[in-house]
Amino acid sequence: MLVLDFINVGNGDSILVREMEGDRPCFSMLVDCGHDSLVRDDHPPVEAARSSRIYAGDFLQKHGVEHLDILLITHFHRDHIGGLARVLQAVTVGELVTTYIPPAGAAPLDPDGDNGLPKAARNVLRCLDFYAQPLEAYGGRIGHRTELAGDRMERRQLTEALSMDILFGEPALYPRQKAVYDAAFRGERNGYDLIHWGKSMNVSSLRQRLYYHGKEIVLGGDAYAHMWETETATPCDILKVPHHASLSSTTRKFLAMLRPKTAVVCVAAGRPDERPHPYIISLLREFTEDVRFTDAVDIPGLVEPVFRESIHIELP
Repeated sequence: MLVLDFINVGNGDSILVREMEGDRPCFSMLVDCGHDSLVRDDHPPVEAARSSRIYAGDFLQKHGVEHLDILLITHFHRDHIGGLARVLQAVTVGELVTTYIPPAGAAPLDPDGDNGLPKAARNVLRCLDFYAQPLEAYGGRIGHRTELAGDRMERRQLTEALSMDILFGEPALYPRQKAVYDAAFRGERNGYDLIHWGKSMNVSSLRQRLYYHGKEIVLGGDAYAHMWETETATPCDILKVPHHASLSSTTRKFLAMLRPKTAVVCVAAGRPDERPHPYIISLLREFTEDVRFTDAVDIPGLVEPVFRESIHIELP
């Protein structure tokens, strides 16, 4: 049985994938780690007493997950890697899979120090620091680190029954990412390069397609819809809607290609930036009535709030 938990980390993504043999997992993978805070300072406070937001690391501990065969990081925005420290405190990891591995002995980047950088450049450094410092502090808990080149699709046979395709953005993105990040760790703080790369982070996001006993699950990361529309994509059973169901995340053409039976939106309730966007929710419901939200999203007349720690789906 394949068990999926789209964890309610509030703002961000964290998805636990396990193949179970009875009550025990024979394979475990976590895709992204959520944010470092359950309540962002630029979002409304969580006022509902029933709020079930939980850190990814705490969710793993609560459900007895002590080891991950794979920890996959789609990209390096704070709402995807901010929870990395808590995750590594909770579990050991067989393999870290992502598109950039910081240099050994990476010193803190001190994004808030006296560096003369504009806010957007500091934010890129801050995101990178939330990734690099836990790797330094808890590196002994990770068996192997794999840096993907991003120049071709990666196909993996995870178990006898479970396989995964990893899809990338434009191949030129990843050498550029490495150049900008390596320069930051050398102490070279080019504000223009950092800001420019910050605008490219979502389009560098990894996407995954899982195959299990004839079922197909698409995990869209933060990739925008236009990244899919030039590709051949077959219908899927479950779609993790890209980029928190923002207006740029999904189009009719995109959904006509994938035709999901279930759509999952990883998003914090009450976000002030129209994520999820009401139009995108209406569009999703043209293709499936089964649209679920990790957090207790409330859009009058469109979405009723549901309080839960995760969207839990089991596939035989």
